[in-house]
Amino acid sequence: MNNSLKSSVPTDREVILGILNNSEDTLNKLYKAYYAMVLQFILNNNGDEDDAKDVYQEGIIILYNKIKAGNFELSSKLKTYIYSVCRRIWLKKLSLNSKKAGNITDYEDVFAVEEDVEHHEEKDAAFVKMQSALDHLGEPCKTIIQDFYIHNLSMQDICEKFGYTNTDNAKTQKYKCLQRLKKIFFQP
Repeated sequence: MNNSLKSSVPTDREVILGILNNSEDTLNKLYKAYYAMVLQFILNNNGDEDDAKDVYQEGIIILYNKIKAGNFELSSKLKTYIYSVCRRIWLKKLSLNSKKAGNITDYEDVFAVEEDVEHHEEKDAAFVKMQSALDHLGEPCKTIIQDFYIHNLSMQDICEKFGYTNTDNAKTQKYKCLQRLKKIFFQP
């Protein structure tokens, strides 16, 4: 690679939009942008390069899933968020491996992101269940729900895409679809 790494660091907004739009280029830039920071932290705290790669990968997956789920609110810089998530994952791994977890060397302010990490597995299971429920929902409901909640289309856009006479009709259809989705999702 050439030396233009600095210029290839995407802005926080580019990352979020890139993930929402399934941009492979954005993901590649994101992987390169903050890895050195996480690697440094892991090396300073009883880890090696393989540990850093694993932790970073896990951190990026958590970020990716949160953004895709549509409930991601950036309350700090993305760099700080990724650092905090990766730090939390590493501390958890250290305590599980009962390595010496004392005297953790920090070099940046850390925000509390524990619940993100701890509920990660539960959320993954819920995403799988939701995807299955969406698949059972059928059309046009599946597309309406995905367009509104995942692709952030407006009711006006959905109205035009599906040929509804007005947005009220589209909203009514979306409501009916949601009710059906809930019924499928919550059935045992």
